[in-house]
Amino acid sequence: MELGRKAPPLTVVVMGVSGCGKSSVGEHLAARNGVPFMEGDQLHPAGNVEKMAQGIPLADDDRLPWLDRIGEEIRTAQQVSQGLVISCSALTRSYRDRLRQAADGHLAFVFLEGSRDLLLSRMQARQGHFMPATLLDSQLQTLEPPTGEANVVTVAIDNALDDIVALACKGLSGMAVKGGDYHAG
Repeated sequence: MELGRKAPPLTVVVMGVSGCGKSSVGEHLAARNGVPFMEGDQLHPAGNVEKMAQGIPLADDDRLPWLDRIGEEIRTAQQVSQGLVISCSALTRSYRDRLRQAADGHLAFVFLEGSRDLLLSRMQARQGHFMPATLLDSQLQTLEPPTGEANVVTVAIDNALDDIVALACKGLSGMAVKGGDYHAG
């Protein structure tokens, strides 16, 4: 990093299929790094939530406006030099690239990875969430794991929450992202 040049604020998308723990990990990661957390699901248009609640998988036409809203939140946080941790499934590389473009490359991802059985058991156990467990398989079919992509930390979800957050912070701590280095945790 250049002398006197300040690193961009921590901006991280916590990603993965439904039931992987994006919200819990995102909240803890944000708190540990002193930055705000935003629940990406709250940015879904009402029509998307209604579709998913009815067990109807989203298509690109449904997801792209939602991804653009997430990109706007990331860009806004960066414009005021405020870090942000945001949850978003970011299931395909094109979705992640769309978010990277919105962030002008100053973006890292924490990919929460787990087995179908573990994900299904978590989805079946949660209360009051609009996303039914019946949509897990469609998300797994859509998922393009970010293997080999730059600025991605992959963490297995079969660890305790504190361990997942610690592993994410460790992975982010030395990550060089366009424009500077991140210093997480």
